[in-house]
Formats: sequence, structure tokens, C-alpha cells
Amino acid sequence: MSKDSMSIANNAGIGLFITLMAGCGPSFEATIPAESQSRDVSASWPEYGGGGGRRFADLDGITRDNVANLEVAWIYRTGDVAGRRTATVRSTSAFEVTPITADGRLVFCSPFNRVIALDPLTGGELWSFDPEVDLLGEYGNQLICRGVSHWRDPRASADTHCGSRIFTTTNDGFLIALDTATGRLCEDFGKAGRIDLNQGIGEQQWLGEYQLTSPPGVIGDTIVVGGAISDNVRIDAPSGVVRAFDARNGAQRWAFDLAPPDFDRKSGLVSDEGFALGTPNVWGTMVADEALGLIYVPTGNPSPDYYRSGKQDMDYYGTSVVALKGDTGEVAWHFNTVINDFWDYDVGAQPSLVDLDLPTGRAAAIVIGTKMGFIFVLDRATGKPLIDVDYREVPREGPLAAQLSPVQPFPPEAFQVSPEVTAADAWGLTPFDEGECEDLLASARTGPIYTPITEQWTVVAPSNAGGINWDGVAVDPRTGRIYARSSNVPFIVRLVPRDAFRGREGFDPEVEVARQAGVDYAMARKAMLSSWGLPCSAPPWGFVTAIDIVAKHQLWRVPHGTVRDISPVPVPLALGVPGMGAPVLTASGLLFLAGAWENVLRAYDADTGAELWKGELPAGPQATPMSYAVRLADGSEKQFVVIAAGGHARMGSKMGDHLVAFALPDK
Repeated sequence: MSKDSMSIANNAGIGLFITLMAGCGPSFEATIPAESQSRDVSASWPEYGGGGGRRFADLDGITRDNVANLEVAWIYRTGDVAGRRTATVRSTSAFEVTPITADGRLVFCSPFNRVIALDPLTGGELWSFDPEVDLLGEYGNQLICRGVSHWRDPRASADTHCGSRIFTTTNDGFLIALDTATGRLCEDFGKAGRIDLNQGIGEQQWLGEYQLTSPPGVIGDTIVVGGAISDNVRIDAPSGVVRAFDARNGAQRWAFDLAPPDFDRKSGLVSDEGFALGTPNVWGTMVADEALGLIYVPTGNPSPDYYRSGKQDMDYYGTSVVALKGDTGEVAWHFNTVINDFWDYDVGAQPSLVDLDLPTGRAAAIVIGTKMGFIFVLDRATGKPLIDVDYREVPREGPLAAQLSPVQPFPPEAFQVSPEVTAADAWGLTPFDEGECEDLLASARTGPIYTPITEQWTVVAPSNAGGINWDGVAVDPRTGRIYARSSNVPFIVRLVPRDAFRGREGFDPEVEVARQAGVDYAMARKAMLSSWGLPCSAPPWGFVTAIDIVAKHQLWRVPHGTVRDISPVPVPLALGVPGMGAPVLTASGLLFLAGAWENVLRAYDADTGAELWKGELPAGPQATPMSYAVRLADGSEKQFVVIAAGGHARMGSKMGDHLVAFALPDK
């Protein structure tokens, strides 16, 4: 059901370990700053992904030579965390946010959608805004807010109220505009600062079937939003329509309905505003090219994920990147990373924009990371591949045989960062759990990627969790290198005939079951974990890989993370662990990366992959770091690296509410 969650909670091994470790380790209390104010942020992080989704900071204050001296500079605690369901908070949470800098402020959102502005030097709170999200919703993707967006009105003077705006979306379906300086609502936007996005998408069966988890897209003076749908539930799920609004007054400018061009609107599968139901949705983060006037939207697959039939399959724009004209919403081009997706391989990652010097000349490229662990490099004006794509034959069998595409797109081997899993890959810490995993693998169908899912348990690796999930990749605009963190946790999935489906009856507690109403099959899936809570496939289960785009060559690849925080005995074996969160690259040649099932932020040498530093964190860092610099009174600059450490309840990582900033000690 969840688009961006790994759904491997309720595991006895993980839960026991977290219980034993609670309260252990160093104290991570919030710091109390001497003063709080906006600052001269001399090197900023103006939007989610830094700029162009590259996750690159043009900073060199922290270097290979001094990175070992990094220390905690400040900690801010939101107080917003839900590790379990309660009477007042019905969904769990994940702290996946990456802050931005806006007008000398560090701005971010909590999982409960509170928007907070901090002094970027001290971490002191400047303002906060609480949209009072309905916490009684059953949110299919947990309570999540990955970030906010900033827009400055070129027509307004610097001191005009709401001349500079923060745009944020909420789990319960609202788009909100705030004044950057004060955090007060922009009353001239929408209805008193808000737009209700629940209108027009179709009937929701419960609060939380439709939600927004990613920051809005911004192109010119237009704000663009998608939405996350619980899309394993029913064929007539809420529409995945993408809508654009005037940044000043909130008037709707256009809507992109992701139905196929030949969709029959007399079919009945439409909302009251005429948008098709059950379409792909855009739950990940967009990126815009202002010069080309295009905004790139990554799409999920239609509903239901694992089985659809009939003439009106909505997958035409599914599991794709679609380039839309920012002024009209018309499609400029789209590229399917999967053709007819029945594996839940939706594109959740924000694409990255970079200009490359290729043998054929200078090229404006878009880099797309996918759950399959495949990375595609396209011309961002046309959508044509800049790095060859090979359409290979894949199996077609089982109940889906008639709908499956005979071919799927594959990038060159260097752009594939997640290995396949075979029956011979069973692994365990002990003979006992290795035997468990051998039995589990032996009981399921195994095969190469795109092996069809049938009524038998089928190993899917990479799984719906990725590969590369919502986090995306980092790209060096100077060298054309890609840096990708990828996971390798296989799932087993099966189709359940409708006449045999009895809900959860007959399934183990850790199995996720979805009814997929309106089609002939329900779905069941679970992560392949042993009773120790470790993946059943051979490690590494998490990598970081550096790729030279022009040379089509992997420069290095190393396991990322240890099993210290997930194994029954806290031994820091560097086996490489899964997780969510992208790397961030700096101009000084450092790669900062957390995003693992381990409470640690690491710095790697971007040239070699050597680990140069690690910093302990108070909770799970299932987020992407960012970096910026503040100009001090003496004219010098102080560089910070900031990471959200608040855990991911469904992954079973340690929960918290900490935003942690690292910096070099003052001289």
C-alpha cells in the first residue's frame, strides 16, 4: 500500500534490539542558542535537492584534511514523532526532511507538517507554523514531510508581507503559503492562505487515502503539486492529477490528468471534476528547468499496483518521468523507466539536472534513479537517451502474461547499482537463520529482474523498496559523476485469487495484504528477513557507488553502513545496510551520506570511496543531508552539514525528532 515505505516493521529481532538500546549512548539534547536571527547565508541550499536536484554544495570549508574534526554544532528538536499508533495520532511517522535556506533562514517541516524557521548559525527557532493536520487520519505513507519550497515575487519589494513565500503541503491534503520572514499565512493565496487539494480528486474511502508528502514544484510564478495515493487498494482510487496554481493568488492554472491519451471518459472512472481515477500519481519530488520552461514529474504506477486488466489500464504515463510545459501543463515528452509496471517500481526519486560534455558535444541532461537500481541519462529537452538504453526481452507468464510487455529498458551495466538475488544467495548470521532463509528462498520462485508475479510467492529483487527509492542521486556538475546510495532487500510477493482472498486470514503478521478491489486478484508481500531481522540475501544490502557518466564506468563501489543498530548483538560489521536517503557532494570532494539502517552520518572521499569520518546520531537518519555556509562578522564563512535524525517507524529504526548540525570547531 505504501509508496515510500519499506514495510518491514513488526520484526521481532529489530524491535528487541531497539528496546534494549533505548536510552543508551551519548545524550542528544537540543542546544539553547545565545541569540537567534536571520543570517547572511553566503552559500545556500535554495530548494529541495540543493539546485537542479543535484545534491551538490559548492563549498570547500570542510575538506578531506579537516573533516575528521567535525563536531555537533547544534541540535533542534521538533517534538513531533509517532513511533506507534495512539488515541490521538493514528499513523506512525518518518522524519525524511531535508531543510532549505531562504532569506537567511533554515526552513523545514516536521512529520506533522509544522513548518519551522531556524537561525542557520545557532539553530535557534525564529518562527514556527502549525497547520494543525488531522492526526486521526490513516495515512498510507505514514506521517511524512520531506521538505518545503521557496518563491520570491520579483514584483514585490524586499519588505513586502509575503513578497517572499514558503510553500508547503500537508498529509491531509492542503497547499499552504507562508511569509518567509514571519511564518504567517499569506491571506491573499487561495482561501486565507490555503488550498484544499482534496477537492476534485474523487471520493476518499478514509482520511489519508490521498496525502502529500513531498515539497511542491516551483517554475516561474507557478506552484505545482502531485499527491500520494494508497494505490494497492482499489481500481477507482483517487486521481493522481498534477495541478498548478498561481503563486500569488492560488488560482488554478492547469491540470495534468495522467490518464492515457485515448482514455474513455464515459467509463465512469472519473472524479466530479472529470479527472480519471486510478491513474499514476506523482508522490515524489519534481525539478524544474527554468531556461527550457519545463518541469519534470516522476510518476508512480496506476492502481492497483500488482494486477490490472482490460482496455483502460492507466499505465501510459506510469513509472515514468514526464516533462511538462510550465505555463500550460502540456506534455513535452515522457520516458517510461518500466513498460506496464506490475512490480511497484514507481519513480519516486527527484531527477537531477546537469550539463555534460559528451563525445557528441555539450548536452543538457536529466539523470533518473529508479527502484530497479537502474540509472537513466536523457536529454532533458527531448527525453531521448544520452546513454544507450537497451530494450531486452523479459519473461511473460502467469495471470499477467497478456498485459506484460515483452521488453523492458536497461541502461548499460555501469548504470545498474543493485544486484539480482538468486536461490543460491541465502545468508544468515548463524546456521539457524541461514537455514530459515534457505527454506524461504527455496519456497519461492526466483528469476531475473522483471520475473512475473504469479499465484506463487515470487522473489522481487530489487524490491518495491528499491534500489533507489525517493532519495535520488547526487551529481557533480563539474565532472559528470553520479553518486548513488542503493538498497538490496528482496521481497516476496504473490497474487491471491479473489475467490480465495480472506483478508489477513492465513497470513503471518509481518505480511502486508492489499485487497486490490475491482480486479481479480488481491496482493500479499513481505520483506525477506530472518528471525534476527536481517535480510535473507547475501550482503552487502546497501551500497554507495560512483559512476563516470561519460566513460560509462563505475569508479568505485563500497558497502555503506554496519549492522550495529539492527543485529541482535551490536557488532559493527561493515556489511552494508539498506535504508533511504541520498548522498550530498561538496566542492571539496566529500560525499556525506546517512540514509542507512544505522544511526550514523558518514563522509567519504568522493574520488576513492574511502571513509574519512563518521558522526553518531541520536536516531535513525532516513533522510538526505544538506550543506550551507554562514558569513560571520569577521568576513569568514562557517560551513554546516545538517541531517534529520528522527527514524522511520515502518523500517523499525530508532525514533526521534532531532535536526542535527555538524561544523568544524571555532578557532
